[in-house]
Amino acid sequence: MSESRVIVNTTSPRTRQNLAKDLLNAGLSSGMTVIVHSSLSSMGWVCGGSVAVVQALMDVITPAGTLIMPTHSGDLSDPAVWQAPPVPPGWWSIIRETMPAFDPKTTPTRGMGKIVEAFRTWQNVVRSSHPAVSFAAWGKYSKEIVLNHSLDNSLGESSPLARLYDLNGCVLLLGVGYDNCTSFHLAEYRVNGTQRINRGAPILEGGQRVWKVYTDIEFNDDCFVDMGEAFEQTGHVQVSTVGSAQTKLFAIRDAVDFAVSWLTTNSK
Repeated sequence: MSESRVIVNTTSPRTRQNLAKDLLNAGLSSGMTVIVHSSLSSMGWVCGGSVAVVQALMDVITPAGTLIMPTHSGDLSDPAVWQAPPVPPGWWSIIRETMPAFDPKTTPTRGMGKIVEAFRTWQNVVRSSHPAVSFAAWGKYSKEIVLNHSLDNSLGESSPLARLYDLNGCVLLLGVGYDNCTSFHLAEYRVNGTQRINRGAPILEGGQRVWKVYTDIEFNDDCFVDMGEAFEQTGHVQVSTVGSAQTKLFAIRDAVDFAVSWLTTNSK
């Protein structure tokens, strides 16, 4: 959405202060562990943009809590499977040989939005080591959440999502839908029969750049909207508004456990 259109659709400027008030009303609180999926434009015109949103989230969560965001970099992947856009097959070997290795400090996110990109570079934010589906965290449990992120089974039991599940953290959808709910992927690993595939990415191994092939499941988020809407009917989702954005707040354990049951029933 263009900035001029956002301004026209905003009754008054969103600020760090009034966004923090809205976040409190939406169910966030000091000491909470929460993963946030977000859209800046959905909130209306924000004075300070993504920086003000990150500040507001930190004001509410405080260092006594933990703020997490997905900092995925899907372009660090095998060019043979690229579709948006594809590249000529003659390029594939060159890309695999020369693509810079993933670096938690410098590798930018792809398609994650301005709020995530601002958060990634924030002081005292730490980031996990997965080249394609890393997560960044700030606050009390930040290191425990991002450490030891497995290359194989990237969103499974040795991922930040599983650590969030263990901590009984929450998910906040801030102006985005259930199709952005990465936590549902954890349920895919807990359902038998998911197809396994090989993926590839450039990483640093022993200080040297290598192209590494790893194994994972074939993700399928096509059903996430339907599954999320069914989950919402259980009454475990708190719906509110932050700025102009609709928010949905819920416990990750409730969501993942429901998703396991839903996938088991609907995959038969």
